[in-house]
Amino acid sequence: MELISQKMRTIAPELDPLRIGTGWTPEDLAKPQIMVESTFGDSHPGSVHLDALTREVCRGTAEAGGHAARYFCTDICDGESQGTDGINFSLASREMIAGMIEIHGSATPFDGAVYLASCDKGMPANLMGMLRVNVPSVVVPGGTMRAGPELLTLNELGVYSARYERGEIPKERLDWAKQNACPGCGACSFIGTASTMQIMAEALGLALPGSALLPADSEELLETARAAGRRAVELARQGIRPSDILTEKSFENAILVHAAIGGSTNALLHIPAIAHEIGIELDAQTFDRLHRNAKYLLNLRPAGQWPAEVFSYAGGVPALMEEIRDALHLDVMTVTGKTLGENLDALRQSGFYDRCQRRLEDFNRRYKTALQRTDIIFPGSAPISAQGSIAILYGNLAPEGAVIKHTACPKEMFTALLHARPFDSEEECLDAVLHHRVAPGDAVFIRYEGPKGSGMPEMFYTSEAISSDPELGRSIALITDGRFSGASTGPVIGHCSPEAADGGPIALVEEDDLIFIDIEARRLEIVGVHGERKSPQEIEQILNARRARWQPRPARYTRGVLKLYAAHAVSPMRGGYME
Repeated sequence: MELISQKMRTIAPELDPLRIGTGWTPEDLAKPQIMVESTFGDSHPGSVHLDALTREVCRGTAEAGGHAARYFCTDICDGESQGTDGINFSLASREMIAGMIEIHGSATPFDGAVYLASCDKGMPANLMGMLRVNVPSVVVPGGTMRAGPELLTLNELGVYSARYERGEIPKERLDWAKQNACPGCGACSFIGTASTMQIMAEALGLALPGSALLPADSEELLETARAAGRRAVELARQGIRPSDILTEKSFENAILVHAAIGGSTNALLHIPAIAHEIGIELDAQTFDRLHRNAKYLLNLRPAGQWPAEVFSYAGGVPALMEEIRDALHLDVMTVTGKTLGENLDALRQSGFYDRCQRRLEDFNRRYKTALQRTDIIFPGSAPISAQGSIAILYGNLAPEGAVIKHTACPKEMFTALLHARPFDSEEECLDAVLHHRVAPGDAVFIRYEGPKGSGMPEMFYTSEAISSDPELGRSIALITDGRFSGASTGPVIGHCSPEAADGGPIALVEEDDLIFIDIEARRLEIVGVHGERKSPQEIEQILNARRARWQPRPARYTRGVLKLYAAHAVSPMRGGYME
């Protein structure tokens, strides 16, 4: 099989001298050429360490007889942007990074590629870009941050901040949390979007087995990066592309793993967008169908007890897959060139779990804990829950759906009749929550925050302020056409579609409308106005009259990236990608 790099050398005579000017030798030019694409940058802890990993990828590539070229497209950090208009750029950044990867890999074709990312938008963007380039490829998840003192992790900072605002803790305690929540590099050490998407990359079969959420500063991750470089050269010679690996069965496996880990609701934006790149259309009903009766097993924050650092010590994705093995498609192909079932069997025979156990014992010594693997990944025979972790709600308030992470929602809110309190910005809503102008029994709305409205930012501060309040966290709901951080807990419903900027019913909600939520029945309904119940026919007439009066808001952004994104973004429940 002729490598595309060698064909390009005959077409473009300038290619060889330009590569030589970059530092290639004439001998390098004849080798399989591997693009090493990462989100490295000094932008945040999840990307600052990736340069060390790319160097290991290059070493592995050379060992296998290839030559690597590094490309970079740095991502941004949602945590650093929280509470500012900077968070509006977050989801749009996924589209821009994917576009740059497409440009990098298409302007000068390579024989293979390795993609490295750690965090919320960087990882899904790399997966989307990888599929557009579609050369033989391996994904290297960038790993997780270690926990701080007292097992502190960044997801707890919102609670510290809200408690300080309410006068419950002194400033010194808040400062202590700020100075210790991020002790080093890697993705935040909880099952937020970053950790979820690293796990999804492995669950899809695109990363080497056992590679998701290794400690970011560990020797194991450096070895994984080096192995990925070697494997990319082998894949290039074999001609196995990502489109040869990913099937509908692969995505079903990933969604079942998502249920088992209690993954971020943002996966409902990213997994459909990734599938869309190869012509597989995943709707929200697929998530809901697979989450029903799925086993939820992972006892990690924010819904569980432990930091994400311990995930790999318990055996990581392979151990979790063993617990739901009977539900998975074991015949799907993976980046190893073997099926998922073959990979799992090989790991059991290789001493993989013994090595994980030794790392767990070291963690126990460091933190003076006594964790067992089953404290982290519950047995499939005794799951935390047998109903997955998310539900898709429908009704006259969300005809295209809305999502709730019910494993992080108080049971008291599984069925509720609430009074609407609509706000047209998160800032207004947060101020009302923090200063007790929101009461038990309210349905708090934040709208015009979808992809077309403002770029679909996270409502993290508001959700944390509600969930950290002992009374409000069990007596009100937060409903939005925006999204939530993977760290969010509490009665929060996001991605409400159609969004307000498109004239969806969420834009028509008025003060003291009655809102009915039933998670088991998957319902999200407007059932009354001015505090009085109405028949479905009356509600339909009222909404039609409100719709006739409704006027679209002027575009919030009139230039730049967010104007482009708002003009082309699809519905949140379809993935919020640009078309």
